[in-house]
Amino acid sequence: MSSESATDLRPALTRLSDDETAFRDAVAGFATDEVKPRVQEMERAGRIDPALVEQYFAMGLMGIEVPEQYGGAAGSLMMVALAVEEVSKVDGAAAIMLDVQNTLVNYPINRYGSETLKAKYLSRLTRDTIGAYALSEPSSGSDAFALSTRAEQRADTWVLTGRKMWITNGAEAGIYVVFANTDPSLGYKGITAFIVEREMRGFSVGKKEDKLGIRASSTTELILDGVEVPRDNVLGPVGQGYKIAIETLNEGRIGIGAQMIGVAQGALAAATAYVKERHQFGKALAEFQGIQFQLAQARTETEAARLMVYNAARLKDAGEDIALEGAMAKLFASQVAERVTSISLELFGGYGYTKDYPAEKFYRDAKIGTIYEGTSNMQLQTIAKSMLR
Repeated sequence: MSSESATDLRPALTRLSDDETAFRDAVAGFATDEVKPRVQEMERAGRIDPALVEQYFAMGLMGIEVPEQYGGAAGSLMMVALAVEEVSKVDGAAAIMLDVQNTLVNYPINRYGSETLKAKYLSRLTRDTIGAYALSEPSSGSDAFALSTRAEQRADTWVLTGRKMWITNGAEAGIYVVFANTDPSLGYKGITAFIVEREMRGFSVGKKEDKLGIRASSTTELILDGVEVPRDNVLGPVGQGYKIAIETLNEGRIGIGAQMIGVAQGALAAATAYVKERHQFGKALAEFQGIQFQLAQARTETEAARLMVYNAARLKDAGEDIALEGAMAKLFASQVAERVTSISLELFGGYGYTKDYPAEKFYRDAKIGTIYEGTSNMQLQTIAKSMLR
């Protein structure tokens, strides 16, 4: 698909191309027909239904931006955002698997991988293998570049030793983009990216976290106990891992923004339908002006966040640097999701606090948006630095 130039971005904000509209509608139908009926069971089981994952691959949703020669759809980041948004309207957990696959795994391999690596791994990631992105560690969260995982070169291999934490898709993945330091004396300039396979000796998946929200999405520890990684599995130049990580997270924040606006829209739609049906004092809740104003404010903020996410995606597809726009979109979308899901839950009254209605799940799923792929404070720092430099 062709990218729009930077000068065309503003008029593009309020419309989608015919291809994008058809794609969005197809994903929306899939989310309603296939994802929604599985939500509660996946929530209880704490895992994504494998049959649903198979459908993700069959529909091409696990390789949206990947070139056709590697089995992908040759689409755009905008299309990734649309897919994540639509699935998030029914389940943020099911959506984050798509997001991580496309923005944090496929993207850096396609952007920085050799032809050999792209042919070997992207073909699997678009066909049948889930991926994960491993940067965070027990002692390096927001300060991601204080990581302690080490990579030591030995002949034709690199030996990785350390632990990773908070790894989305960790339980299901077969391919991991892992960051380790090849020379601690160089600080962040020693950080290097590697492609690690689950079957490599010394690699194992550790504890799976028991989380507040997005419970069907796995979040795990990874244990690297002298994992021998072939020299050719270095992703990008040695010592350039910090650059790859930052650029990848910039793209990933668009996906999180899309997830949050989807969650907000799902919660708002449920609350809007409920207040039309629920009667108090002889009339529907929707007839009370106080209720109407709450819904109007929530809709306005959600639409503003949506346009910020779309704008950042358009800019990225046009080849622009989106460090600032991505940070603002992710920050605002996650803040809006918190507010809108909270209001939506309250509009359900006591019922909203029970698992009989979807409001409480949307509320729990929204909180993670202010934490992962850079906390809100880290986004504010990025925005401030851009303003003051």
